[in-house]
Amino acid sequence: MKLVFAGTPEVAVPALDALIASGRHEVAAVVTRPDAPAGRGRRLVASPVAERAEEAGIEVLKPVKPRDEQFLARLREIAPDCCPVVAYGALLPRVALDIPAHGWVNLHFSLLPAWRGAAPVQHAIMAGDEITGAATFLIEEGLDSGPVYGTVTEEVRPTDTSGDLLTRLAFAGSGLLAATMDGIEDGSLKAVPQPADGISLAPKITVEMAHVDWAAPALRVDRVVRGCTPAPGAWTVFRGERLKLIQAALVTDRTDLAPGELSVAKNNVYVGTGSHAVELLWVQPQGKKPMRGADWARGVRIAPGERLGAADVR
Repeated sequence: MKLVFAGTPEVAVPALDALIASGRHEVAAVVTRPDAPAGRGRRLVASPVAERAEEAGIEVLKPVKPRDEQFLARLREIAPDCCPVVAYGALLPRVALDIPAHGWVNLHFSLLPAWRGAAPVQHAIMAGDEITGAATFLIEEGLDSGPVYGTVTEEVRPTDTSGDLLTRLAFAGSGLLAATMDGIEDGSLKAVPQPADGISLAPKITVEMAHVDWAAPALRVDRVVRGCTPAPGAWTVFRGERLKLIQAALVTDRTDLAPGELSVAKNNVYVGTGSHAVELLWVQPQGKKPMRGADWARGVRIAPGERLGAADVR
């Protein structure tokens, strides 16, 4: 088939690579989000998908909105048979959905109908799911509601961050997406409607959702930290300033600390929760680089009884 691939971030690159390498289909063009400011200089930078496509000599389309007439006209000229999608980042209007003969097929990082929305991996970790996966489905105008072509499952490991899990799913899902294109092309694969039950939603993780509640059980604290790493980053407050929490560990033998209360040992720093303590392995103070929790604790000279989680953020 002639394909037009739509995707933007680094997590979409393995799927693009898999389609290029398959040799069975032609990736005629790539659709991605416009260049965006990045870094301290805030200079415009092309998306990871755009960079990879340019390296491969593939035409890159960067519409401000996918309903732009110039973009739609070019898409009609290319006349793709199918448009595979991975984390493109913009809603596709009906006029665009109708152009390819086999529609737009999305690789979504959950086992649909679970975790429909922008942040399925983060929500799976924060909810304590033990198994998740990826699915390919035909895009409709509803939110991730289209019929499913195929799935692949993946275990959620006890120390997985959303970044860890998303990386594994990106590579497992790339093979699934390539196989889905093969099955659509030879007619061996038919999309099956999603069941009406088991639907859960995964909206974008807000900064407030990443705020750690130390009165919650330790398992909940651990899941929020892992689910919000690397983005948007779990956080708390210390002496009126935000403290980013990058990595924590459960400590089942410490139940003597009140929620948010800090305890510093020679090479460790612990904080109390609504159940047992957690150890702060890596943190990032406001305006500084990431550092080991114990190094941070020594630097700020924590007073006895001092706590995380005060409300007055500067």
